[in-house]
Amino acid sequence: MSWISRVPWPLPALLAWGGAWLLFASLQDVTTPVWALLLACTLAAAASVLGDTWWRRGLIAVGFPLSLALTGAAGLPAWAWLVPLALLLLVYPLNAWRDAPLFPTPSDALDDLPDAAPLEPGARVLDAGCGLGDGLLALRQAYPLAQLEGLEWSRPLRWLCARRCPWAQVRQGDMWRADWSGYQLVYLFQRPESMERAAAKAQAEMAPGAWLVSLEFAVPGALPQAQLRLSGERVVWVYRMPSAQAPRGVE
Repeated sequence: MSWISRVPWPLPALLAWGGAWLLFASLQDVTTPVWALLLACTLAAAASVLGDTWWRRGLIAVGFPLSLALTGAAGLPAWAWLVPLALLLLVYPLNAWRDAPLFPTPSDALDDLPDAAPLEPGARVLDAGCGLGDGLLALRQAYPLAQLEGLEWSRPLRWLCARRCPWAQVRQGDMWRADWSGYQLVYLFQRPESMERAAAKAQAEMAPGAWLVSLEFAVPGALPQAQLRLSGERVVWVYRMPSAQAPRGVE
């Protein structure tokens, strides 16, 4: 879904809010107000993945229920207003807020990766925190003969990713508790603060010669095997075990 980043803001929010209002209004005569709220908020929460930052996703998700509350037209019991919060936490569990936002990997970002990190056919490759599957799609384009796997904490996002990438094994789980020892390459698009932890995990679990690949964010103090420069000043950082983590005291 790299096209998401090209949709000008606030068009995604306006489309999501308008769609939720249209659904809510159309359900007034066929179901109860609580069910109408639930279904409209589900649409808004699902559409929140169109935002490319946390605050934009939050605005998309809460815009409809907030505007409904301000109008006072719903006639809903007080507890019904917990529905939007519950749906937001379902799509974005608390663990997910500590890791990377849902930024899609550009479709061609990893095309040159096989030259820097060659893999044998059938090698196991993990997209740790696969979101909606854009990283898996880019990895498949780069390594068509690899055995691709994805790991995602959010159950709705994992379900959507599995639908988009039926050729990959996509599981729900915590990337920090998963065992990385069986993978020849682990791909990340995380946060700068996460990279030292990721490097330490890769160093402890991955076999010598395996690859740790990060889009945009480097491992602090570590010397990469390669740097692939993309448009927009983005960089793909390529590290080979056991050298992903710099020794203590080395700048």
